[in-house]
Amino acid sequence: MSSLPYQITEAMVQCFGRSFHYKDAVASFMLSAGVERHLVEKYRDEAKFVWARRVLAELGESEDGCLTQRRVLTELCKLRNLPDQDVPDRNAGLDALRNLKRLALEHDLMIEEKKHQVDGRRDLKKGKQKLVQERSQKLENLRKQFSEAVLDKNRQNAGYSLEDLLKDLFALFEIEYRKSYRTQTQQIDGHFNFEGFDYLVEAKWRKDQPGEQEIGGFKQKVDNKLESTRGLFITVQGIRPEVIGQFQGRGSNIIFMDGADIAYILEGRMDLRDALKLKIEKAAQEGKIFVSLSHGG
Repeated sequence: MSSLPYQITEAMVQCFGRSFHYKDAVASFMLSAGVERHLVEKYRDEAKFVWARRVLAELGESEDGCLTQRRVLTELCKLRNLPDQDVPDRNAGLDALRNLKRLALEHDLMIEEKKHQVDGRRDLKKGKQKLVQERSQKLENLRKQFSEAVLDKNRQNAGYSLEDLLKDLFALFEIEYRKSYRTQTQQIDGHFNFEGFDYLVEAKWRKDQPGEQEIGGFKQKVDNKLESTRGLFITVQGIRPEVIGQFQGRGSNIIFMDGADIAYILEGRMDLRDALKLKIEKAAQEGKIFVSLSHGG
């Protein structure tokens, strides 16, 4: 059995890139279509388009892989709606699926396998459940890492541990996170993009709580960037209410997270995305730049 034509595989790549939003959904779909887990995970860190293209290319190198290519094609063609409703461009996602079905029919490439026929919904559900379990295990590993750092008397080591933990935590919830870096004049602890806004991160794990001057220095870093840039100040030791009060009100563009918030997320009590949304909504709607996740406000 030969590999699928380039025109077909490229149309499949477009479907994965435009019809799916979350990488968990892409992974569970590939698994349900028969792609081996090691191959699914091999390119997962790449963008969805690149991820799909490399997986399909590697499948095309063997006869069994070519058969799996056709299973993936068939399962994509079975979709009647978008797997993820949060895709940035719904019409583009639907157009990609329609185009693939048209090409598959033209080339007579859709397959129905008696030997390998499965209930797609059941396998997709199993795939999602397995991914949830894997995420829970990774979250538990990060929680243990955080707990060990709490006991470390060397605050500098704890600070480095916090940087690594944040990168892994954001990656776990599919938010691309850049660890600490330097510009020509500034040290930035981290950066991520969330719901259309760029966020600079300041992450502190010291014995003492940060003061007004330290936070003011971070705010200046944020203010010197594009207008759509905001700041997330993370201080494991917490922050005094009177210090927070100095940065609330008109022109505020910083939200805060403390160690209790980090622990709340690592314990699986709240999704990181939901935690960020809550803090942003409270800041935008009520002017509260710090809310405790455990109290909801």
